[in-house]
Amino acid sequence: MTKPLVLVTADVKSIDGFSWHAAISTYLHALLQGSGAIPMILPSLGAELDLDAALDQVDGVLATGSRSNVNPQLYGQAPTEENGPYDPDRDATTLPLLKRAIERGIPVFAICRGMQELNVALGGTLLTEIQALTGKADHRAPSSDRQDERFRIAHPVEVSTGGCLEKVLGAEPFEVNSLHRQAVDTLGNGLVIEAQAEDGTIEAVSVRDSPGYVLATQWHPEYWVMTDGPSRKLFVAFGEAVRSYREKRLGL
Repeated sequence: MTKPLVLVTADVKSIDGFSWHAAISTYLHALLQGSGAIPMILPSLGAELDLDAALDQVDGVLATGSRSNVNPQLYGQAPTEENGPYDPDRDATTLPLLKRAIERGIPVFAICRGMQELNVALGGTLLTEIQALTGKADHRAPSSDRQDERFRIAHPVEVSTGGCLEKVLGAEPFEVNSLHRQAVDTLGNGLVIEAQAEDGTIEAVSVRDSPGYVLATQWHPEYWVMTDGPSRKLFVAFGEAVRSYREKRLGL
């Protein structure tokens, strides 16, 4: 049987006067090596895309992290220079993509910005620049030119009892990395908390009564998928979900 196909969200970058649609290679390798799936980058062309036509051909959606943040105008707040950069083309593509994938029961794995996009797509709001908020830890990446240092395992999370994440990783607390300035505030419609940091920051969510597999993490399991147990288990679980969906889609 051929391998499942997974759509991967794309950032839009301006390079040499052209707009480039790109995804970081760690996500692509994590899908290949951890999930056993073929990644397919979906350009962020917004309303130009027929999202249902794209989703007809695939078995899952991976919403990646990014340096950019979801524009606060999308959840009723004002954008600021401090909170940028923003990527309006990605917002216009990924938010409706995630909502439609969930409606159709297509497996979704959303990471960092992807988790924030999922929350906003379902009507939730975000906290911006959480390192400046009283009672919140600094969840930003360490300042370093070494990616291993930036993505190092940084703090523990507590797993919610009886949820999707507990089924994948068990009930015991475990350690994750941390590279974000925004976080979930008001939960989107149907979202439930799967894990939290010691300062109360929401670290993982799922969708209650979703017709398909949906899990989102604020941390970055893609970076350590080959060496960290929890990171690998998350991509293995996503791989199992997309293969199951593919079998149903193709009537195998």
